[in-house]
Amino acid sequence: MALLGLLAGITFPSVSAGLDAVRLNAAANSLVSFFNAVLNQAERRQQAIEIAISKTEHRLRLRSVEPGLTRTLELPAGVTIRAVLPALPQEEDQPVRYIILYPGGALPRFGVEIASPKGGGRLVQVDPITGVPVVERVEAP
Repeated sequence: MALLGLLAGITFPSVSAGLDAVRLNAAANSLVSFFNAVLNQAERRQQAIEIAISKTEHRLRLRSVEPGLTRTLELPAGVTIRAVLPALPQEEDQPVRYIILYPGGALPRFGVEIASPKGGGRLVQVDPITGVPVVERVEAP
């Protein structure tokens, strides 16, 4: 029993860190899928799309002029939104950041930095030239 307790005590931190990394990667992949859906929606339906990013609720919401077209992405438990890029001076005063995509218009450079409780982070940003979301690994501040 003592050996099992010792083995469990030794392996628990690595298993816990592994689960955090899996949650963080799953959240980053969900953001990529969400951004792809938003970009496709704007181009295919030729409609303006609003993305609302709430740092306090750890949620993203898509809204369109088409009645009933809303989608929500909630990040997994433990994954938080660390920053919305580009950073704005008045960002601390506003809990929700809005980004609007226009069909046929220039794509703005924007991104969302997410973090796990252990300090790991990912930056999911849309490249304005290609229109493709990319994931980058970032270190804790």
